Amino acid sequence: MKSHSTYVKVRYGETDQMGVVYHGNYAQYLEIARIDWLDAIGISYRKMEEEGVMLPVYELHLKFLRSAKFDDELKIETFLKEKPGVRISFRYLIYNQHGELLTEAETTLVFMDMVKNKPIKCPQNLLEKLGY
Repeated sequence: MKSHSTYVKVRYGETDQMGVVYHGNYAQYLEIARIDWLDAIGISYRKMEEEGVMLPVYELHLKFLRSAKFDDELKIETFLKEKPGVRISFRYLIYNQHGELLTEAETTLVFMDMVKNKPIKCPQNLLEKLGY
């Protein structure tokens, strides 16, 4: 599986006084979706970290098309862009409960050895889960 859908309900504290989601909260939504994507293919991010691998964000791009608002039920579609190497890249489409496309996003993360603090190749078990 290379794509997955995650659902997030916008909480009041994630919005400004106009009821619009503050732009800084989108990074958290994408993180929720990425971890859910990993879970869906049978990879635990917690276990990955326990095994000494972390995934810091290298790049984050957001394109806001419409505002997400308080109490919206967001659908975040997460897509793997290509076979992971030292980096893993995702594309996201965020929709509201009416099916309106609100946001397009992309992230690139780097597989890092937590002890050496150096980039490493994608763990073999992740590649196997992806069919590579």
